[in-house]
Order: sequence, then C-alpha cells, then structure tokens
Amino acid sequence: MIHGLMWLPLLAVFIALAWAGWNEYHKIEAYKAWANQFERAKYDIYAVLGQQGDLLTWGLPTRQGIIEARTLDLTAVSKAALEVDAKPLVDTDTLPSKGRFALGFTLTDGRHLSIPFTEGEMAQQWFDFLQRQWNLPH
Repeated sequence: MIHGLMWLPLLAVFIALAWAGWNEYHKIEAYKAWANQFERAKYDIYAVLGQQGDLLTWGLPTRQGIIEARTLDLTAVSKAALEVDAKPLVDTDTLPSKGRFALGFTLTDGRHLSIPFTEGEMAQQWFDFLQRQWNLPH
C-alpha cells in the first residue's frame, strides 16, 4: 500500500505534464491557422506577431485562437526601439542574457506600444528586419 502511495505524486506530475502538452499543442494549432494570413509571423508564450505589408498585428495565443489582437500601422511610428525591462536598449549589438524583451513603438500621436518577446535574439531579428524594411527612426 505504501509503495502505491509513493507513486501517486508521480502520476499527478505525469497528468499535469500531459495536460500542459495538450494545451500548448492546441495553442500552436490555433496560431498556425491565424499565421497563414501574414507574410511573416512568430509564436511565443508572451505574444504572437504577424506582419502583412506595413501592418503589424499581435495578440495572446490561446487554445480557442488569438485574443486581445492589436494592429499597428508602421507608417504611424515616430520612434522604434528594442527594449529590455521596458527601457530602450542603447547598444542593440550586445543583448543582455536576462530581462523582459520587447519591441517598443512610439506613435506620431504620442502613444507607446510594446510587443513582448521571450527571447532577446528573436526580438533583435524582428527589430533588424523592421529597420531594414521600413527604416524606422530610433
């Protein structure tokens, strides 16, 4: 009896991991369907992002689809920056190993928008791509 009770926590961990995997699989499938409409797209746990022409669209991935979707017209950007912990990164060539990365955009009307990333390298790749394509001021 005691040996059976010792395996019970392991069974609970296995069930939790199986549920987390099933949940993430369905998020990725919803993202794939959403991403088909874009020229370029990315998925991570903080946000999904899609680029079509001069529009960026991002939102939160869920099993049911993308929620809280927002769209940004790149022609309305007055300043763009790669941000770490909500502060603009001065030297984009050397990324810190830790921090909360984001693409930050200041619009011509003064609003500030941030698109979160889990990895600094991926945020830098998107920032470099947007700089090359639209020559965004920073």
